[in-house]
Amino acid sequence: MRTVQFGSTTRVLLVDDHTLMRDGLKRILKAEHGDWFIAEANSGFEAIDMMRRDDFELAIVDLSMPGMSGIDLIRRLKAERPGMRVLVLSMHAEEQYAMRAFNAGASGYVTKDSAPTELITAVNKIVAGGAHVTSSLAERVVQQLNGHVAVPRHAHLSDRELEVLRRLVAGRRLVEIATELHLSVKTISTHKTRIQEKLGLDSLAALVRYGLENHLDRDLGDSSAGTA
Repeated sequence: MRTVQFGSTTRVLLVDDHTLMRDGLKRILKAEHGDWFIAEANSGFEAIDMMRRDDFELAIVDLSMPGMSGIDLIRRLKAERPGMRVLVLSMHAEEQYAMRAFNAGASGYVTKDSAPTELITAVNKIVAGGAHVTSSLAERVVQQLNGHVAVPRHAHLSDRELEVLRRLVAGRRLVEIATELHLSVKTISTHKTRIQEKLGLDSLAALVRYGLENHLDRDLGDSSAGTA
């Protein structure tokens, strides 16, 4: 963890397990708001610890991190600091991830391939008390809610089940998933069974095939990082 202070105004916490991503975000924010205080955390666990020691107005959070997922982190941040605003910066452009993030308490959702101007627009709106989602993503969310776009089967999984599914698709063993998510192997096995039942898949191979077809293995990070 590194902390860089540009001033004493808005305090921002960047949470991403990729150093290059944090460095890029910091440069973009510094160019626009040179007096902001910006701190960095490389995991959800570190973010929680830093949040308890400092007052941040805004957290910019990656959804896919080893250890604690971004969704779990958002819930914990909002539970302990209801006034903290959260902007999600994710690899996932699918509307289901945005909806899960907003349900957890996020105020904005931007994909990592967005232009820096989109990020700054989102940050400024959220710090001012508003909300932000890209126009293309908002359109897809509305289409899905209106039934004009098919809802994928995994949209009906719980947040925890989706985290387990993504790790199974990425080739993680049950014991590895249990370690990453701080759960017992038995609990992970139960989740796996329920996932197969909900998706109507009769084998791990079919489950993995489904996950790959739906790009659920993306951006899981290094499984050796972030556990504590």
